[in-house]
Amino acid sequence: MNSTNNSTLRISKKDKIFDCINYGFACLFLVILIYPLYFIIIASVSDPSAVAGGRVWMWPVGFTMDGYKALFDVDLIWIGYRNTILYTTVGTLIGLGINLPAAYALSRKDLVFRKFFTWMFIFVMFVSGGLIPTYLTIQSMGLLNNWIVLVLPFSVSIFHVIVARTFFLSSIPGDLWDAASIDGCGNLRYFFTIVLPLSKAIIAVIALWTAVGHWNSYFNALIYIRDETLQPLQLVLRRILINNEQMIAHGTGEAAMLAMRRANIMRYALIIVSTIPIMCFYPFIQKYFNQGVMIGAIKG
Repeated sequence: MNSTNNSTLRISKKDKIFDCINYGFACLFLVILIYPLYFIIIASVSDPSAVAGGRVWMWPVGFTMDGYKALFDVDLIWIGYRNTILYTTVGTLIGLGINLPAAYALSRKDLVFRKFFTWMFIFVMFVSGGLIPTYLTIQSMGLLNNWIVLVLPFSVSIFHVIVARTFFLSSIPGDLWDAASIDGCGNLRYFFTIVLPLSKAIIAVIALWTAVGHWNSYFNALIYIRDETLQPLQLVLRRILINNEQMIAHGTGEAAMLAMRRANIMRYALIIVSTIPIMCFYPFIQKYFNQGVMIGAIKG
């Protein structure tokens, strides 16, 4: 009896040591992941000279909001925010409206030429027409310098379709369709009244991926948009950084120093302004996001 208790005690101590090691590594990885973001936050409200001198580590030094003031004094910032919110909202809705029905259709085993369409989707995911043919196509459609080019022509994501298709195959029982069809339910009604309400997890995942993609996108706007009033936030921020660099390169004496100080003040504020809004959106769908990734990407 005593030997059994001692063995249990020894195992318990080993488990505690193992848990302590795991928690230690988890805390270390957490610090490695969180500290860069924390540093950017405190650096954005610190004196640029203190940041450049390496005196900012755990808390702000020489607290100042000059970076944010200089950034928001640029009128295009508000226009860029408005445009990006519009493009993200509309683009996400269009993406969901196109990719989810396509994924559902590919998940139906009674779809004619189902394997052929699936392989065609996978093929075009790896092979594209290239930038120049795409530009000529957009030009022929009359979408150059039109905000619709940022939300409609590139709304189909084959990766999102494949993930959603896997979710529908593994998580929606086929018996539901059998029961619904007996009651006279068609494919369209079945998709909207039964499949979508049971697919909140994958809808949240696809919505988040699409929204983040639109929020961070700048390349398509750089290629197809020339009007400053139509440019998204990322392109506006890029222009601000380029203008500051040009002022530093072409300035002399005091003007160059002022331009360099302005660039240092705004650098970290630019990162915060461009990332905080989308990061604030994530906690509201984290529960569905984790569930959707696990089911949609691993099962099937």
